[in-house]
Amino acid sequence: MVVIHRAHGYRFVIYTLDHEPAHVHITGPGQAKINLLGPGGVPELVSSIGIKRADMRRLFAEVVERRDEFLQAWERIHG
Repeated sequence: MVVIHRAHGYRFVIYTLDHEPAHVHITGPGQAKINLLGPGGVPELVSSIGIKRADMRRLFAEVVERRDEFLQAWERIHG
């Protein structure tokens, strides 16, 4: 597990033995999974458990803003 970013009390993580498509897991007081390249090339929320809606909007915006950086991290980790 590699923590690639921290924001709003959450960690943005890529697991080293994970699968395609490129995605990040968000962990903290709750958890979520976001595909980095959803339909139209924009991030797509896959699941969210225990994260308030307002917090999820902030976290999703963080992924949208840093998508290219996160994709580069995915490529470094998974080749």
